[in-house]
Amino acid sequence: MNNKLDIQSLQDVRNVTIDRVGVKNVKYPIVVEDRTNKIQHTIADLDIFVELPHNQRGTHMSRFIEVLNRYHEETLVDNLPTFLTEIKNELSADVAYVSIKFPYFISKIAPVSKISSLMSYNCDFTASLSDIFNLSLGIEIPITTLCPCSKEISDYGAHNQRSIVRVTFAYKEFVWLEEIIEIVESCASSQIYSLLKRVDEKYVTEQAYNNPMFVEDIVREIYLKLQSDNRITTFTVESENFESIHNHNAYAFVTSK
Repeated sequence: MNNKLDIQSLQDVRNVTIDRVGVKNVKYPIVVEDRTNKIQHTIADLDIFVELPHNQRGTHMSRFIEVLNRYHEETLVDNLPTFLTEIKNELSADVAYVSIKFPYFISKIAPVSKISSLMSYNCDFTASLSDIFNLSLGIEIPITTLCPCSKEISDYGAHNQRSIVRVTFAYKEFVWLEEIIEIVESCASSQIYSLLKRVDEKYVTEQAYNNPMFVEDIVREIYLKLQSDNRITTFTVESENFESIHNHNAYAFVTSK
């Protein structure tokens, strides 16, 4: 007979509730919806947490993985409320959390040569369950921005840079990842592609020059388009320019009101 104590379940007298405790960076296959191909298989990094009461010494880390392994790759994302309910029950917790980070791939067509290549976008689902279930979706979109000030003061040329826009949003009706990507790219000086021929490089360079945008312009334009979409309930937009002539980055952030 095994008479060893369950150390994690011992009483703790320090009276400190731990907001989140659990496992991080768990690699797991998932399936997400793809507007063109219906579904897309990808590999996610999962963080799974619970709130730990002030009077309990530790949590049972293996139980997070035990619950996760009940879900096949095609069922996890579509059943997050059930998944978090099971996490809460198995860990006797009042609150459970999961973050699912994954690369999402879209085939993009070069603007002139029409060559197709895959672009990857970093995405994530973030969900929590207490008395209510909350879910948000995040996506990072690389873009090109060209500085309006540089263009104005220079006799020729203007500095430009690659930028990353991150949109996080909650929704009451389904929104395709591709729709958010298209909104963001439409607000940039130019899109970014993984494969360009010379004719394409000429096109996107001149397009950016003809469409200069400050980092402030980017977040405001995206804000207005997201605000007009009745499916989206709340959102944040942040944009960071990896400056090409400064030793710092330019940044702007806005949240829905």
